[in-house]
Amino acid sequence: MIRLPRRFASPHTPDMQTGATHEHTGRGILAIISAVFFFSAADTLAKWLAHQGYPPAEVVFFRYLFGLFPVILLIRKFGIDTLRTRRPFMHAFRACLIFSALVLFFWGLKYMPLAEAIAVAFIGPLFVTALSVPLLGEHVGPRRWCAVIIGFIGTLVVLQPGTEAFRIEAILIVGSAFLFSVAMILTRRMSRTETSISMFAYSTIGAGLISIPFLGLAWQPPDLEHLFAFALLGFIGGTAAYLIIIAYRNASASVIAPFDYTALIWASLLGWLIWNEQPGFSVWIGASIIILSSLYIARREAKLDNI
Repeated sequence: MIRLPRRFASPHTPDMQTGATHEHTGRGILAIISAVFFFSAADTLAKWLAHQGYPPAEVVFFRYLFGLFPVILLIRKFGIDTLRTRRPFMHAFRACLIFSALVLFFWGLKYMPLAEAIAVAFIGPLFVTALSVPLLGEHVGPRRWCAVIIGFIGTLVVLQPGTEAFRIEAILIVGSAFLFSVAMILTRRMSRTETSISMFAYSTIGAGLISIPFLGLAWQPPDLEHLFAFALLGFIGGTAAYLIIIAYRNASASVIAPFDYTALIWASLLGWLIWNEQPGFSVWIGASIIILSSLYIARREAKLDNI
């Protein structure tokens, strides 16, 4: 699940507007709710396909192959000029990060309950805050550091290391969240010269191309039913990313951020309906701690940006 936080957007790009009017806020909220649902549905499909024996790299390949459709729509709407870039190598590196993160995430999904995996993935914004100090040279005050530490404690509550409930596969999800966070840090640096559409397009194309050499290591020919599932995965995953752009064009990050965490509700519902998974009490408590910490950091950053 990849997000493009408002703080990573370049205000001069045609697809990200600076500020949102009140009449557009409702449209932005509807877009983010739809995007989160589609991302959750895509994660569910990826988990189901993993259970059918498809290796993670193959799932990623089809995810981006069929995810090209929303990219084409964006290019038609905003023009080919939005793909012009001054940083091709950074686009390639970012695509490598996203590919690696998705492989780890889909790999972990095979072994972990859906809601638990999503709860652990919520650690991503905390990684972004922590990494912004060494990688971007940003100043993070003691309040935000406390929120980061509390958020990491929430992750430990979810994972329960040292107990029988601990799943070693959770390390894959943590690693995925870390790589996604590095990609988001890179997004912020690139947003000074690159449009978010170009970053979306090149990450889709790049991650798909990077996955091709890995197909020779483990390839399972999909039957017609599974090929349809792959197509659906790519389409709804790409559509979700497109809706994220729509959401941030129409509403501010402070309005949108809380709705991002409804993913836990969707994941819990889908996991229960398909695999009869029921998140434990520790998952809800730990996820609540992570969410509150992340929302505090987002609110604090927004407040500091307005000073």
